[in-house]
Amino acid sequence: MNPQNSGRDSDSSLRSEFHTKFRLSWPIWFLVAVHAVIVLAGFVAPYSFETQEREHPYAPPTRLHFVDCAGKVHFRPFVYVTKAAENALDEYQQDCSQRAGIEFFPQGDRYTILGTFSSTRHLFGVPAPANLFLMGTDGFGRDQFSRLLYGGQVSLFAGFVAAVFSAFTGLLLGGIAGMYGGRLDDAAMRFAEVFITIPWFYLLIAVRAFLPLQISPVTAFLLVVSVIGIVGWSRPARLVRGVILSARERNFVLAARGFGASNTYLLRRHLMPLTFRVLLTQMVVLIPQFILAEVILSFLGLGIGEPFPSWGNMLAQAQQYHVLVSYWWMLLPGLAPVPVFLAYHSLAETLQERIKSNI
Repeated sequence: MNPQNSGRDSDSSLRSEFHTKFRLSWPIWFLVAVHAVIVLAGFVAPYSFETQEREHPYAPPTRLHFVDCAGKVHFRPFVYVTKAAENALDEYQQDCSQRAGIEFFPQGDRYTILGTFSSTRHLFGVPAPANLFLMGTDGFGRDQFSRLLYGGQVSLFAGFVAAVFSAFTGLLLGGIAGMYGGRLDDAAMRFAEVFITIPWFYLLIAVRAFLPLQISPVTAFLLVVSVIGIVGWSRPARLVRGVILSARERNFVLAARGFGASNTYLLRRHLMPLTFRVLLTQMVVLIPQFILAEVILSFLGLGIGEPFPSWGNMLAQAQQYHVLVSYWWMLLPGLAPVPVFLAYHSLAETLQERIKSNI
């Protein structure tokens, strides 16, 4: 064997392994960082999601400066106090005589993290009368950036919880159908095919339309998660059933059955652990779909309602023509899910490749 060829093969395998690990690691770390920021939204956001600055409706994003109006350079970023123009409510001008530097860990609106930790310290902000609107404001003068972070608590975690619910339901029904077979298997799979065939988007709208509209944000969140989760169980169930059908004829399962192991024991101890990789991949695929489902429902007014934000109901204001053509920053919440979707899809592709390579 040629030593040079052996060295090239070794280098190629190392590069391939590094590439695979990088493709697996960057979306994980990115998603961990995004979810951490969303959980700490009260701390990271400069304002509360319900704080209104009625004197600044549809204010454009605040510009950060390093050079003042006199041409002097400052190493610390600052903003100018903005005031509404005299002849227009939605036009603003900067007051060069009032400058406010960016402060770290200032006092601000009170918030609660995970329902336990309460504080008024924020990551950054500016002293009054200046305002820091990184993504502008809506028609009520509410900071879009702060509402985007709070809205992620609904949109991201609705997708995650619904995917967990779908995966658990698919594991339970698919495992039972694959293990016992017969009429139970036929009934479960025909029922799953019905959910696969019916367009899930129209089914979501139909189910949600029968539910009351005037409900609390918590109740609306649970209803949205339940509706989305119920719709998405069929594909995980079919995949789990396939794994169980092929695994129940393996020698170690037959040996355990010969020693008197019950079907429940075989499912719990031997068969269901074999489905975890498939379920993990399915969850990674389903989460962005369910996030998009929540965004669409809230956009149409069938999800989380005001005043609590979600990425969908923040975009709902863009249904008004004058908002759509005049205030471009109102469309920014529509871009927030894009990097999250890309990270989830990259992670799903990498997991599928690793599963295929291990078969």
